[in-house]
Amino acid sequence: MKRVASAMKAALNTTPDKLIIVVKIGTSSLVNEQHATLNLSNLSRVCEVVRDLHAKGHYVIVVSSGAVGVGCQRLGLSEKPTKLAQKQALAAIGQAHLMRYYEDILTALGMTCSQVLLTLDNLAERSQYINARNTFTELLAYGTIPVVNENDTVAVQELRFGDNDTLAAQVATLVEADYLFLMTDVDALYTANPKIDPTATPIHEVEDISCLTADTSTAGTQWGTGGMVTKLTAARIATAAGCCLVICTSAKPEGIMDILDGAQQGTRFIPLQRSLKGRKRWLLSVPLRGSIYMDDGAMHAIKDRRKSLFPVGVIRVEGDFSAQDAVSLCDESGQEIARGLANFDSKEVSLMMGKHTSELAELLGYHTDGELIHRGNLALLLPSEDHPEEDDCWPKKGLREKLAQSLAKQPADAAKAAADGASGNSQCSTNDEANGSWTPTSNPAPASCGQQQLQQQNGTKAAADQQLWYRHLAAAAAPCGELPPLPAAHHKLR
Repeated sequence: MKRVASAMKAALNTTPDKLIIVVKIGTSSLVNEQHATLNLSNLSRVCEVVRDLHAKGHYVIVVSSGAVGVGCQRLGLSEKPTKLAQKQALAAIGQAHLMRYYEDILTALGMTCSQVLLTLDNLAERSQYINARNTFTELLAYGTIPVVNENDTVAVQELRFGDNDTLAAQVATLVEADYLFLMTDVDALYTANPKIDPTATPIHEVEDISCLTADTSTAGTQWGTGGMVTKLTAARIATAAGCCLVICTSAKPEGIMDILDGAQQGTRFIPLQRSLKGRKRWLLSVPLRGSIYMDDGAMHAIKDRRKSLFPVGVIRVEGDFSAQDAVSLCDESGQEIARGLANFDSKEVSLMMGKHTSELAELLGYHTDGELIHRGNLALLLPSEDHPEEDDCWPKKGLREKLAQSLAKQPADAAKAAADGASGNSQCSTNDEANGSWTPTSNPAPASCGQQQLQQQNGTKAAADQQLWYRHLAAAAAPCGELPPLPAAHHKLR
C-alpha cells in the first residue's frame, strides 16, 4: 500500500512497518443481543489483538460502541429506548462501566488506555479539528491506546455522527490512519444477505465503490445503530482520505494480524491513489446540511476534469443550507460523488438551478459568476482520472509555472526591485480572470498597491520583498490554504 508523508506520520516517525491502525468494535460484537450482557470474552480477545499490534510497533486506536447497550444492562432494561435524552442518559451510565472494562483488561495486558469522547461539532470547527489531531498525536507518542466513542451526553440530534462506523471513518481521517478495521457480526460484504440466501458469495476487494454490486440490507441490531449501509458510507470517507478500510468478523479478531500479512479475509476497500490532504481532508468531517444533484456533464466535469460546480449542471436541490455550509454532491442516481462548501444558500441554488451564468444577474438582481462550489472547496470521494496533485491547491491554469519563472528571475532583479520600492515606482499585479492567470505587470508589490510604503528601502531587504510577494500571491491563488514549497534558491529566505 502506498504511504504518503504527513505531519502526523512525521511526528510519530511511522514507517512501512509501523502503521497507524484504527480498530472499531461494534455493539453487536460487545453486547449479547439475546441476554443484553457484555461479551467480556470477545472484548478480551480484541484487547489481546491490540496488544499484539502494539508490540509490533504499530499505533492503535480503538473506536468502541456499546455504551448504551452496557447502560441498559446495568439498569436491567430489555430494550433500548427510542428517545434521544434517554439514550444519552444510558450512554453516560454505560460509558463509565465500559471504560472500566477496557482499563482493567488493557492494564492486565501491560498497556495504558486513554478515553477520547468526540462530537461532530468538534471536527466541524477547523481549529478544534487540528487540536484533536494534535491530542491524538501526543497520546500515541506516549504509547497509550486511545479508546474513542461519541460524546452522546452533549451531542444534539443535528450534530451527531449517528453511528460509530462514521465516527471510526472520521477518526481514521483525522489521524491519517493506514488501516481502519470495522469489526462486526458478519465476516465480509456479500453479494446477497448470507443469512437468507445460500448462494451469497463474499466480496474480498473493492477498488471502486461506485461499481459495487452487493447486498446492503443487513441492518444494525436492536442495541446498535449501524448496518452495512453505514459501513459503505464509512468506506467512502476513509478511502478518500487514503485509508484502507476492512470489514471483518469480530468472532475472530486475530484475523486482523492475518489481513495485515496479506490474507484474503473480510472485505478490503482500496484507498484512492490520489487521496485528500490538508483542508480537503478536513472537509470530510464537516456536517452535511443538504444535497445538490448534478447531471452527467457536471458530474464528469467535477470528477474527471477537476472543475467547479455551476448552476447549469444542477438538476435538484435538497435540504435547507446556508452559504458556506457543507453539502453532498450526488449524481442523477443519488450516489455521492463529492462534498463541498456552497457559495450560495439552498433557496438561491434552487433559483439558479439549470441556468447559464449570463441569466443569473437578472434572476438574482446582482452580478455573480454563478460558481456554486469552487473546486478548491470540493473533496472527491470516488476515483477519477489521474491529475497532478498540485491542481487541488492551484486552480488557476499555469499559475504555478508563471510564478516559478518569475521567482527564477528575481535574484537578478533584486536591486531594481529595491530601487523601485525606494522611489515609490512599484506597480500592481494584474488579475486576468479571462485567461485564468495572475501575473505582475512589473516588479511585484509586497502585499498590495495601497501599501507601497512597505517597499524595502535598500538592496539587503529586496529578497524579503520577493518572498512576501510570493506568499501573498500564493495565498490568493490557493483556496486550500496550503502553499507549495519555495524554489531551492529561495530556501535561505525562510
